[in-house]
Amino acid sequence: MRSATIAAALAMAAGGGTAFAQDETKDDRVVFNSYCRQCHVLDEGGRRQGPSLHGVMGKEVGSQEGYSYSSAMEGSDLVWDEETMDAFLANPDEVLPGHQMRPFGGVPSEEERAQIIDYLKAESGN
Repeated sequence: MRSATIAAALAMAAGGGTAFAQDETKDDRVVFNSYCRQCHVLDEGGRRQGPSLHGVMGKEVGSQEGYSYSSAMEGSDLVWDEETMDAFLANPDEVLPGHQMRPFGGVPSEEERAQIIDYLKAESGN
């Protein structure tokens, strides 16, 4: 066991910590997949039931062309920044009443919301 720990430490030191960063991204992806993947993709131009989330961070809510948003999202003046995304992921009905993302009721864990946001930033073109 001790040799495995030393080997892992040496591997991280040699790789500049990339093994840890890859593990973090993998964990973030698992959380994203658990809550979001059923309806969303990250591929530009792709979609499932919901629009692609490619490049979503920094965009106006309901602004992706070619997707029919609810009037709540389309008429919003919000931008998907970290604060707005966190609040929406925590309680979508409070942030955008009338959204049509059913049965999504939110992500109760602050840590998991942060992981989703980190994954969106890292993997969606922002």
